[in-house]
Amino acid sequence: MVDAVIVADLNEPSDIHGMHSGEGLARWKVLARRGSLFGYWEAVEWSALPPGGVSGEHIHSRTEELYFIVSGDGEMTLNGRTHQVRPGHLIVNGLGTRHGLRNTGDEELVWLVIEVSGPHTAAVLDTPRETPRHEPERTAMSDAVVIDLRQAGQVDTTEHLTGPLRLARLVRLRPGEPLELSADAEEHTVYTLGGQGRARGSSETVALRSGVGLTLPLGGTVSIEAASQREPLELFVVNLAVPGAAGGRQ
Repeated sequence: MVDAVIVADLNEPSDIHGMHSGEGLARWKVLARRGSLFGYWEAVEWSALPPGGVSGEHIHSRTEELYFIVSGDGEMTLNGRTHQVRPGHLIVNGLGTRHGLRNTGDEELVWLVIEVSGPHTAAVLDTPRETPRHEPERTAMSDAVVIDLRQAGQVDTTEHLTGPLRLARLVRLRPGEPLELSADAEEHTVYTLGGQGRARGSSETVALRSGVGLTLPLGGTVSIEAASQREPLELFVVNLAVPGAAGGRQ
C-alpha cells in the first residue's frame, strides 16, 4: 500500500483449468478485492485464455460486471447472442446476464474484469445487523451490451447497470498532461495498457508500465503522468460510487 493506493502487477498469475467449466488452461490474477476497499467491489481481475480456450457460460445472480478486452480476438456470448470482440471493447454484463467468452484468435486473449455487488446485494449489506434482513425487491434485468471504448472514449455505466459503477474510460496522457485522481466520494481503479509513467502520492512514486494496476480506496490521492516523450501513457479507468462517502473516508 502506497499513500492509500493499492498497487498490483501480473507477476505469478494462477493457472485455472476449465474456467467456469470451459476449456483450456487459463491464467488469472486478482488486482484488488473488496476487503481492501470501502465500496461494493467484488474484485478487479486480470484473465487470459489460450487460443481455442473458453470461459464457460454462466449467470451472475448477485453481481454486475464489466469486461474490457486488452488484447487478442474473441467471441462473447450474451444471453444466447454472439458478438465478436477485440482490443478496446467494453462488455457490460448486467445482473442476471448469461455470458461466456471464447478465444477465436491465434494469440492469447486477455481481458480485465470489474465485478461489483448488484443493487439487491448492496441493500442487504447495508442492513444493520440488529434488524431483520428482508430480501429486497429485485430490479429488472440490466443491459448486456458490447461497446467500442476506443471509439466512444468513455461510457456512463449508469445507462446500462443499476449498481455502483459510474464511469469507464480510456485516458491517453502525454508528458505535461497529468491525470489527478482523488477518492472522495468515489473509488477508482486504473490499469496501464501501454507506455511508461508515474503515479505520485504525497510521499512515494509508483512506476507504471503495461500490466500495472492501481486502485484507490477512499482517502487516496495520486497524480499520474507519462514518463516518455515518444509514446503516450494509455490507461483504462473505472469509477465506483461509495454510498455516504461524500467528503472523505467514512
